[in-house]
This record gives sequence, structure tokens and C-alpha cells, in this order.
Amino acid sequence: MHPYLVSLAGGLLIGLSAALLLILNGRIAGISGIVGRLVSPQPGLALNIAFVAGLVIGPLGYLAIFGGWPEVRLENPLPMLLVAGLLVGFGTRMGSGCTSGHGVVGLARLSRRSIAAVATFMTTAVLTVLFLRLGGLL
Repeated sequence: MHPYLVSLAGGLLIGLSAALLLILNGRIAGISGIVGRLVSPQPGLALNIAFVAGLVIGPLGYLAIFGGWPEVRLENPLPMLLVAGLLVGFGTRMGSGCTSGHGVVGLARLSRRSIAAVATFMTTAVLTVLFLRLGGLL
């Protein structure tokens, strides 16, 4: 199967799951919020556990369907990846949500707050890549 079709199917599944969670439960599919509610349990714990379990089990479905794992290449050193992950986590808390909540659900709802958040995410990402490339780190 063409790699773009696999990506398209994945995007459709993300959109479908986010729409169903919102329509059936009135909850926004923001991964950072769902995982955060696992750390400090609140009502809906079973739903949060099921959602995160689906994220973990999903790749096994890929393996079963395609008979192998997708190729993943990490071209940056582990310390840089760790710092990047910590910065993303910090930004997620500071921005009151992540790309799944703001980008998938918030934009679909035409939320002004989400539009501002996604514009900030994208601008920051573009500037980060630009500066890392100019500095010879990418």
C-alpha cells in the first residue's frame, strides 16, 4: 500500500475518534489532558485509560495489517530529543493543550483560542527549524 494512503487512513481514524469522543461523550480528544487526568484521577478514569490503551495498542494493529513496523529514523542525538520532549511538555501545559486538542478538535470547532494556539505552535516550529538549520544542528 502506498505510504500516503497509510497516513491518510491514520488521519481519518484520528479525526473519527476525536469526533466520536466529542459527539458521544462531550469530551475533547486532547492527549495531554487525557494523560494528565490519569496522573491525578478525575471522573471518567475508565474512558481515559481506554483512550490511552488504544494509543498504545494501535501500532499492534498496524503490525497485524502490514506485517511489519513502519520505518522510523531518528537523526538527532538522544539529548536533543529529550530536551525537545521536555519543551513540548512544558509548552503543552503553558498553552492549555496540545496539537490534538487544539489542532484537531479546536480548529474544527473554529475556537479562537485554538486558532491562536495552532498559529503559535506552527510559527514556533518553523522558527525552531530555521534557527537549528542556520546553526548547523539540523
